[in-house]
Amino acid sequence: MFIGENLTNLRIMHGYSRKQLSDMIGVTEQAVWQYENNYTSPKLQVVQALKEIFKVKNKYFYSDDILSRTAGSENIHVMNIAYRSKVVNVLSKTQAEAKHVEYLDTFVDQITARLRYPTMNIIQLRDEVIRYLNTTKDSRPEQINTVAKLARENLQFRDYTNEDLLFLIEKSGVFVFEKAIGDEIDAYSLWTNKDRPYIILGNIKRSSARRNFDIAHELGHLLLHYRTEFTSLDRKEHRTIEKEADLFAGIFLLPEDEFRADVKTIMHPTNPDAYIDLKEKWNVSLQVLGYRSAHIGLMTSKDHRNFYAALHRKSYLKREPLDEVIPIQKPMKVKTIIDLVSNKNLLDLHQLLESDWKVEESFLHRLTGIDATFFSKYLVRQQDFGLENLVHLSDRVSERI
Repeated sequence: MFIGENLTNLRIMHGYSRKQLSDMIGVTEQAVWQYENNYTSPKLQVVQALKEIFKVKNKYFYSDDILSRTAGSENIHVMNIAYRSKVVNVLSKTQAEAKHVEYLDTFVDQITARLRYPTMNIIQLRDEVIRYLNTTKDSRPEQINTVAKLARENLQFRDYTNEDLLFLIEKSGVFVFEKAIGDEIDAYSLWTNKDRPYIILGNIKRSSARRNFDIAHELGHLLLHYRTEFTSLDRKEHRTIEKEADLFAGIFLLPEDEFRADVKTIMHPTNPDAYIDLKEKWNVSLQVLGYRSAHIGLMTSKDHRNFYAALHRKSYLKREPLDEVIPIQKPMKVKTIIDLVSNKNLLDLHQLLESDWKVEESFLHRLTGIDATFFSKYLVRQQDFGLENLVHLSDRVSERI
């Protein structure tokens, strides 16, 4: 028997309306509604079309899908998704991303099911931030400054570089993925109900510097806006928390003492080209370097306007020097975990695809943003995420980790 809820889950995750899907498979919108509500079952050729669109097996539609069997929807709240976006409160888009993370979180549950983590740094940091914010009398800008400094220290960043930014964020316990989000959304982040933090980065070609800012911005949301109901915010409130995350990102990426010493060496502070060496050092955009200089009083308001005008005149607001040179960091944590559990025979990826998920390899590629060849070849760039502390549960190790 065809299970309509499975189709609904896939359609929502892909962001299709019933009308859009009906046009794709050559039926009426009413027919799609009937399929999803179990009034009628689609013909074989329609099921075949659905299989091709969603990259699943035929049998996917005839048994409870992975979300139904794991109650994944109970762990993700639409209202808690923080967008780094040019648009706000687009319900259909928010629902699509929430459904995507439901599938993603279920996948992460499965690949980590036989592993046990030490207490994650990001959880400890978030709790420390919550205690501070609940007791301090500091102004909001002072709070953001303090939280950014706490984050850089607790996540073990060196004072003089952002070289390992994405690696350290992932190592702290954040799960970072790439996804084709669309032109209007740069990135988003959320905490699940089980306290697993996610950052989803758009995969539209961006510079390494701009990606670093996106990551730091989303880290700001995770720490400053825990459990905020983003979908209930009006435009003014949304702009406020976006500015807070921007402020956090600037402070986090450019620690004041080291950055002050750097800027003192610049002879022409209103010339963006004078900051190119600092862009290479910190891997942040010229625009952010200028903003941070003005924010800590190293550039007057007039000088900053001249600096920004120069950025515009040189077309640096679209593409900056070194954007094509500095390599873009890619998420590696999940690939490393899959490599670990596969090599130790703790996970049979083929069985997971065939029997559990009933999907094609390309489904996992779209879901995780990981290159399609990885799932068959397990090509992993080795890097230490502290996985030596993960324990196979069947080893019956007695100590608590």
